[in-house]
Amino acid sequence: MGKIAAPDEVLYHIGISAQMIKGAKYALLPGDPGRVEALAKALGPAEPVGCHREYTSWLSQVEGEAVLVCSTGMGGPSVAIGMEELACIGIENFIRVGTTGSIQEKVALGDIVINKAAVRLDGTSQHYAPTAFPAVASLEITYALQQAAKDLEVPYHTGISVSSDTFWPGQERYDSFTGYVRKTLQGSLKEWQALGALNYEMETATLFVVAQSFGLKAASICGVVAKRTDSEQVAPADTYRLASERFQLVAKRALQDLIKAGK
Repeated sequence: MGKIAAPDEVLYHIGISAQMIKGAKYALLPGDPGRVEALAKALGPAEPVGCHREYTSWLSQVEGEAVLVCSTGMGGPSVAIGMEELACIGIENFIRVGTTGSIQEKVALGDIVINKAAVRLDGTSQHYAPTAFPAVASLEITYALQQAAKDLEVPYHTGISVSSDTFWPGQERYDSFTGYVRKTLQGSLKEWQALGALNYEMETATLFVVAQSFGLKAASICGVVAKRTDSEQVAPADTYRLASERFQLVAKRALQDLIKAGK
């Protein structure tokens, strides 16, 4: 067992305490603070509990149990900081929910990607485990997400994410300020495609490695809002809404099943 904060201790970065989350063991982690309220309300009765820096938190109810929704901002460092403090107030299960760009033709806009593992193109995870250590999800939570998507008839794909610290060069995008991508990253998109990776995003590798190093559980579910095999552009607002609605529904069903099963 790691360090546990006093019940009334408000943690510096996340701005909440164990008392405020009422025994919650699950946390959904969107990146965008603006997504928190809608996601919490989609789960059930919800109320705000804290807002500090990029960490906006709401507490919801699923099957009579408290579930925390806490934003993390973009990228690995803020994910790791949030997880450190959330673990100290009693969170044991972390589920990243967000958006992603697909890199395989079969993964369409609006589909759901459930990542079972991640390529560690981040820097943060290397501060928790050596690069040879795999970034892998909880099988239990991942299976619950898969089953929920099947039950709800939501189109989904399970596979490996390429988790990058940067939005442009690390994901081999050339529409940046300079248009320059380091030579070591040029051609990397085709390599990841050839290896069967499904998507690019910026948080999952950190999430998986940090959770594993803590002896806790993590999973990741994202809605596809960019299809790199067609365009570099983000999808229209209606597709973005569809992807968001789908990952909300799937996450809720998975949580219901996990909580009912006492897991």
